[in-house]
Amino acid sequence: MVLDSLKNLVASFLKAGGSYEEAVENFIKELQKTLLKADVNVKLVLQLTNSIKERALKEKPPPLVSKNEWFIKIVYDELSKLFGGDVKPQVFPQKTPYILMLVGVQGSGKTTTAAKIAYFYKRYGYRPCLVCADTYRPAAYEQLYQLSKQIDVAFCGNTKINDAVAIAKKCVTECLEQNCNIVIIDTAGRHGYGEEEALLKEMQEIAKEVSPDEIMFILDASIGQKAYDIALRFHSATPIGSITITKLDGTAKGGGALSAIAATKALIKFIGTGEKIPELEVFEPRRFVGRILGLGDISALIEKLKSLEYSEEVEKRFSRALTAGKITLVDIYLQLQAMRKLGPLSKILQMIPGLALLPIDDKQLKLGEEKIKKWIAIIDSMSFEELGNPNIIDKNRMIEIAIGSGTSVEDVKELLKYYELVNSMIKNIKRRKSFLKKLGIDLTKMDME
Repeated sequence: MVLDSLKNLVASFLKAGGSYEEAVENFIKELQKTLLKADVNVKLVLQLTNSIKERALKEKPPPLVSKNEWFIKIVYDELSKLFGGDVKPQVFPQKTPYILMLVGVQGSGKTTTAAKIAYFYKRYGYRPCLVCADTYRPAAYEQLYQLSKQIDVAFCGNTKINDAVAIAKKCVTECLEQNCNIVIIDTAGRHGYGEEEALLKEMQEIAKEVSPDEIMFILDASIGQKAYDIALRFHSATPIGSITITKLDGTAKGGGALSAIAATKALIKFIGTGEKIPELEVFEPRRFVGRILGLGDISALIEKLKSLEYSEEVEKRFSRALTAGKITLVDIYLQLQAMRKLGPLSKILQMIPGLALLPIDDKQLKLGEEKIKKWIAIIDSMSFEELGNPNIIDKNRMIEIAIGSGTSVEDVKELLKYYELVNSMIKNIKRRKSFLKKLGIDLTKMDME
């Protein structure tokens, strides 16, 4: 997404020559261009950049912190404020049973998001039930039903009647009778431009009949400048309590999220980071802003690692590697296993504080399933001593390892080269760590409550 280019602005600012005032002026201009390209509302862009500029030219940095470093801290703070600052949404229900109603425009990803949210709460011991109250889209019932089977949660719907209000009311009762304590209602999509008053009225009637504890607005990150008007229209029909942003993993501009917040005054609760069911994250403003500025989001990565088969060992070794500035082949082995669930290492590295500002060659870091299998076999064929110190592996030993793992010498060389590449990147974290600490930014402590 275009917001990713913010990290390039930060990197360029830190390297810029000339006067501080000139560098600030150039940064502000580029920031305005970037945010406008990202479809952030013009008024919000001016509000943000004026605030940054005023603070940057008036405030004096604390001792031992340079002007440039303090400026990045100001940008970080001001962007965080726009997304809610230190205020976090109530992720877990304060009471059960809890009824959550999803609303949004057609094609925003409501149905998939409903399943993602159900899966999220199931992981934390809740008993969710998915309700299909969409009688307009023919495939809605079947899609939600199949998703419910996939994640093994209760489901309720009715294809024989065309009354969404009646379906929602009846299903809520049935879900509660089945001892479900979180009921997630998927409603029909609405364009929100004025030509679908009947659907908006239906949404109001469903809300009136089932009395949801929360109405969540599902917002497609690519919706752009329309987000403000659409969010306002939905909010006027049924007050929005929270927002989930979908499709933040693609080329979406993402700026519409800011506009939606401004229109509804609601907080973002979740963000969708991929198409798979587990790819849903709790939204925390400072973590998110840290990520898009290139300061990283190590806590989000650790949270993901916790759900893996090798979670405890991976987390322990990963934390140790970050502290030491050095990674071992055993770490690589565990991460290769983890990559099958987490995705490319380039995506993982973007979450590490400081690494997102470094030049990372995506092509070098992309690994296919076949290559991962080969490298796991190669590491399995190494001795304990070689795992601790790969530099002792000579040409003869490479041949033996290749034969023992059923691979080629070139495969062994490729793995060792990859190991050196990742190791050099990990070493650079220490430099960024001291920079972040001086600014008072410790993203590793921003864990989900």
